Amino acid sequence: MVAADILSASSSTLAGLALGYFLGSIPFGLVLTRLAGTKDIRSLGSGNIGATNVLRTGRKDLAAATLFLDALKGTAAVLVAGPLGPFAGLAAAMGAFLGHVFPVWLGFKGGKGVATFLGCLFGLFWPAGLIFVAVWLAVAFITRYSSAAALTAAVLTPVVLAAFGHRGMAALYVCLAVLLRWNHRANIARLRAGTESKIGQKA
Repeated sequence: MVAADILSASSSTLAGLALGYFLGSIPFGLVLTRLAGTKDIRSLGSGNIGATNVLRTGRKDLAAATLFLDALKGTAAVLVAGPLGPFAGLAAAMGAFLGHVFPVWLGFKGGKGVATFLGCLFGLFWPAGLIFVAVWLAVAFITRYSSAAALTAAVLTPVVLAAFGHRGMAALYVCLAVLLRWNHRANIARLRAGTESKIGQKA
């Protein structure tokens, strides 16, 4: 009976990971900008497919849509996978983040994962998602640097989750925050050099 339960939990966890990766790998930023006929966003700014880079096309509507959809795919992955098993939701969150950052359709070169990071957070524990948004807005308002806002909010997320007693989520988000920081290593270098692009600034 114990072996069967372990096998079932393992199967549901793998299913959650696979589902999350599939949804996370949908490159909404690239799809929307191509449909709109704008410049290839991979040739702008940081070269990634996220909302901040879409904003550099001058299309605020497309950037907002990208932000919403990149977050939504994370939330959807968690909510759909959650009922499959005790760890399926967490696995789906990890899968969605990895899918966005390393989408198979684009040669494993995707976005930096901030919106999907947040979308998964809303799916797992929405109060932490609201705190992330509040921190992001505060730092972005003060500095006008999207990367600084994202990094600050991401670092605080595991702390917030742990404070609410969600140790499993906190452990997952330590891993995601480390990956997010790695994805922003070029931004960090530019922040230190004072050459980082500010929100709304075209490349």
